[in-house]
Amino acid sequence: MGMPFTDEDLQTPVSNIITTKIAPMLAKDGGAIELLQIKNAKVYVQLQGACVGCAASGSTLKFIVEKELKAAIHPELEIVNVPAGMEDEIMND
Repeated sequence: MGMPFTDEDLQTPVSNIITTKIAPMLAKDGGAIELLQIKNAKVYVQLQGACVGCAASGSTLKFIVEKELKAAIHPELEIVNVPAGMEDEIMND
């Protein structure tokens, strides 16, 4: 296992990057993002606003969210988008 951080360790840096870098990028297009939880080094986020149902949201997640977080924190981070209404599913994951 290459992840040197606990889920608690990841909370602050992930949250900071989402708030300062990723959210402003998405906001330009009327989108938003929320950090739901970090579990087993998987970052569960929810794309909101204009991102919902947008065809590009999959690539937004991969090329903006994932790229930023992996570059800043750790290349093995996994980012999971949780569709609205599916929040309960992740808690049982």
